[in-house]
Amino acid sequence: MTRILPFVPGHRLPSFVFLVISAVLFLASAVRPDNMQAVRNGVTDLFAPVLAAVNAPIQGAASYVRAASGLASLQAENERLRIENERLREWYQKALVLQSENETLQKMANMKISAPHKYMTARIIADSGNSYARSVLVMAGTADGVQKGQAVTGAEGLIGRIIQAGAGSSRVLLVNDINARIPVFIEGSNMQAVAAGNGGAQPSLIHLPPETVLQEGARILTSGHGGLYPYGIPVGTVVRADAKEWGVDLFSDIDRTIYVRVIDSASDPNLQESVRP
Repeated sequence: MTRILPFVPGHRLPSFVFLVISAVLFLASAVRPDNMQAVRNGVTDLFAPVLAAVNAPIQGAASYVRAASGLASLQAENERLRIENERLREWYQKALVLQSENETLQKMANMKISAPHKYMTARIIADSGNSYARSVLVMAGTADGVQKGQAVTGAEGLIGRIIQAGAGSSRVLLVNDINARIPVFIEGSNMQAVAAGNGGAQPSLIHLPPETVLQEGARILTSGHGGLYPYGIPVGTVVRADAKEWGVDLFSDIDRTIYVRVIDSASDPNLQESVRP
């Protein structure tokens, strides 16, 4: 049997009062919003501690998750660095063995090896800003020992050579300038060629024998022929330019290079003999 509760007017009175108060506050805020700013600020200040207390556990949990995930990332990075360090130690030991063997073979063959290159570091201060003439200005000159004709390298490989040397600054002709010609050889095949600048990002390999087939990715080094560039400077790797031509993918990103190294060499490199071990 369903029981019908008697209607008590007082039960809905609080809801009606809150509804009226809300309507009044809404109208007052719409008519004079500036006058209600103090009320809103008071309400915010009143409920701020309550919101902070409610959010405290949530923020604590979020901080714990961030700390845990950050710790996991640090542990993963630490493990990666540990493995890389072990690999580098192995390579270092192998390099020491190869160096010892190389020195022994040099003594047995009575070979005269040129001393390692000396170089000075300089900062690029300006570029040519021309799509065809590719050169940069470096903050080093004859007062620092820079001479015309010296080879210039970046962090990874050859950049160009000095074509003008002032007292405090010098201009470098870049390897991708249309006037640049660099005698090179392809590692592994010992095939000779010339890396010719074409104004683009990848110089061309010219003076190759007809129907030459190269291995893409093979390293390209300076051959030292003519004495303009010292032997053995890394230049780039072999890439297929098109169906008939080959190009050079340069090791150094010239557009992003800030500091260069000028290799100390004789004032007239064209008079040097080609030195190749």
